[in-house]
Amino acid sequence: MMVQFNVDNREAGDLPFSTSPPSKGMKLDATDIRYLSSEEFRVLTAVEMGSKNHEVVPTSLISQISKLRAGGINKILGGLAKRGLVSRVQNAKYDGYRLTYGGYDYLAIRTMSKRDTVAAIGNQIGVGKESDIYVVSNAEGEQMVLKLHRLGRISFRAIKNKRDYLGKRKSATWMYMSRLAAQKEWAFMKVLHEHGFPVPKPIDQARHCILMELIDAYPLRQISEHPSPGTLYSSLMDLIVRFAHSGLIHGDFNEFNILIKRETGEPIVIDFPQM
Repeated sequence: MMVQFNVDNREAGDLPFSTSPPSKGMKLDATDIRYLSSEEFRVLTAVEMGSKNHEVVPTSLISQISKLRAGGINKILGGLAKRGLVSRVQNAKYDGYRLTYGGYDYLAIRTMSKRDTVAAIGNQIGVGKESDIYVVSNAEGEQMVLKLHRLGRISFRAIKNKRDYLGKRKSATWMYMSRLAAQKEWAFMKVLHEHGFPVPKPIDQARHCILMELIDAYPLRQISEHPSPGTLYSSLMDLIVRFAHSGLIHGDFNEFNILIKRETGEPIVIDFPQM
C-alpha cells in the first residue's frame, strides 16, 4: 500500500486523508507528512540548522531561525515532539530540542516531493545495519527504491574511525554522517551508471536518502541454483577486475550486495559507501 502526500501550504485539516500514530523508532512512517503545515516544516528546518552548532538546539534559537513568535514555537515543537519528529531535552543550562531520524526523514522526503521525484511511500522491502529500503512512487505511479541511511544504530559504532566521511572534522552527529554516506554513495552510483557499470540508475538524493530505479531482481543470497553458475561467476570476477581498472574496490562485494535480474540472470551491484 502506498501512502500519498502533498507538501503545499494548506493547513492540516484541509487535506482529505486519514492517519495513524507515527512510529517512535527509526522506521519510516510517512502517514503524518501530509498533515504538517508549512510553519511546522519551518520549525523542523530550524532545528536541523541549529544542530550544526548545538547538540541540543535552544528553543530561543529555533524561534530566531524560523522567524516565528516564541509562543507559537512552543506549541509547534510540542506537536512535533508528539509525532516523534523532534525530542525535548532538559538540562541545567537550558531547555532545547534534538532532531530525530523521523524528522530528518520528513525533511528529506519533502525535498524530493518538491522536486516531483517522490509522491507516495510504499512498503519496506529491506533493512540493514546501516539503512532502510522502501518502495516509493512518483505522481505517474512509476515505482522506485528509496534508501535511507541509518548510520550508528546497531554494530557500526566505530564507523567514524573506519571511514573517511568526516575528513578533517573531529566529530559529527550520526544524522550528519548518514548524510555524508548518502552523498558519497550517490556520487559513486552516478559515475558508475554513466560508465555502464551494472548498478541501479540513480534518480535523486536529499540529505540521508537516495532514490534509485526499482529493478526486478532478487539478492544473490536467496539463490539456491542458477541456470549458468559458471557464467555468473565469471561475470562477477570480471566485474571486480573492471572496478579495479577504474581504481575502485567494493569494500563489501558479497551475496548481500549483489542482485540477480529475474529475467536475464545478470548481476547488479548495490551498496557503495564502502568503496
